[in-house]
Amino acid sequence: MSFFRRPDYQSDTTQFINKLKEQKPELEAQQLHGRSLLWDKEVDRDVQKEYNDGRVAQKPYVYQTNS
Repeated sequence: MSFFRRPDYQSDTTQFINKLKEQKPELEAQQLHGRSLLWDKEVDRDVQKEYNDGRVAQKPYVYQTNS
């Protein structure tokens, strides 16, 4: 056993999260549902390729005139 180990130490933040999960067991399912709304999406590779092909390269100095 390590000399510096604190036996069964939990930070205030960890205690808060554990207590919150005990009070609201549906919380993790709600988080996963929210993530699926914003992040877990299927990417249509053909549409993405068309979008990338249609992009116009930006000039190195945007504010320079053509004259």
